[in-house]
Amino acid sequence: MTIFTKANLIRFAVGTICFLLLLNFLWTTDSDGSSSSSLSKLSIRRVHKYAHIHNRNDSDRSAIGSDIPAGGHKLPAAPLALSKERERELHIVGRNSNSNSTSTVIAIANFTSIPQDLLHAHPQDFANGTQTPQVTQITQNCTDPDPRDGGPITPNTTLESLDVIEAELGPLLRPGGAYQPIDCIAQYHVAIVVPFRDRYAHLSVFLRNIHPFLMKQRIAYRIFIIEQTNGKPFNRAAMMNIGYLEALKLYQWDCFIFHDVDLLPLDERNLYNCPRQPRHMSVAIDTLNFKLPYRSIFGGVSAMTRQQFQAVNGFSNSFFGWGGEDDDMSNRLKHANLFISRYPINISRYKMLKHQKEKANPKRYENLQNGIGKIEMDGINSIKYEIYSIKDFPTFTWYLAELKNSERKS
Repeated sequence: MTIFTKANLIRFAVGTICFLLLLNFLWTTDSDGSSSSSLSKLSIRRVHKYAHIHNRNDSDRSAIGSDIPAGGHKLPAAPLALSKERERELHIVGRNSNSNSTSTVIAIANFTSIPQDLLHAHPQDFANGTQTPQVTQITQNCTDPDPRDGGPITPNTTLESLDVIEAELGPLLRPGGAYQPIDCIAQYHVAIVVPFRDRYAHLSVFLRNIHPFLMKQRIAYRIFIIEQTNGKPFNRAAMMNIGYLEALKLYQWDCFIFHDVDLLPLDERNLYNCPRQPRHMSVAIDTLNFKLPYRSIFGGVSAMTRQQFQAVNGFSNSFFGWGGEDDDMSNRLKHANLFISRYPINISRYKMLKHQKEKANPKRYENLQNGIGKIEMDGINSIKYEIYSIKDFPTFTWYLAELKNSERKS
């Protein structure tokens, strides 16, 4: 009786495939169960490897509205944990040395890629970070950069792993991608909210460019990456609503910048703060020949104060898939008697990183037509979501969120 039957060959092939898959799983997983891959595996199943290197292994928060995750550990402190009055009295320079923190180095920082004026503005030992914090009294307010000192810039689009980016920028930042000037009192406190899904290569390029760009503006800011779980079409607007609500649990931010991860600013005079009227920041994009497509556009990068965002009930949660949510926000602003302000087209220039065109939302025009009548019932007051994980990485704060709202049938 021969063993080379068709059934036996099939069993052998299936067994071989299963064995190879098992070997691949064991090979790509560290002994502590975390992935050894880069941020390209960032998802509900894989978390960036810096989580365990930096002793950020707090248990994930499992429910919305909880400010303290499981295990009793508080969330990472906001960049402005001090009140503004207390901030004027004591301005802390440097960082506390944590005796139980690990000193593992898995990347060599390339400080030549960081502008020298930023390095000089932070006199600390980047090698070991053991400098004793100094306490000085700061009474001078930060001022906007002189426009004569700024101008067009060329972004660095070289793709690097995130650990290299964090080794470069981490010493200049507080945990969670937070920054605060050390020689003056920041007049703008800005939350940068980035809706995110499956743009891992873009994220490292974005962080490498946006941090030095923002540091020069002498503002206090923190970057929030809001990643949507799989299972539903991407809802950019809902992720921005979630980012707004979650950021307010850490600090009462003056200004919110809603920022696509694939857009890089091209001029230092493009200030990331909030004026009296909502501001459309990304007026001229290279892929659109640096021209404004139409006057009412409000997508890409936009700035709104906390009061303005509340007045329009945030973004609509009804736009699943690409397109429509920014035009709906434009309608909401008009309905609230607000108008869109813009910098001159030679200042508000952006480079768009290459990506595949996403599937358009087939209901976007229908939702736009019915949007005005739903402002009071569709927005930050109606969003339903669950936060599965919060991690404060060196260059950003990451939220993994599941949207519970379903697509509306108009």
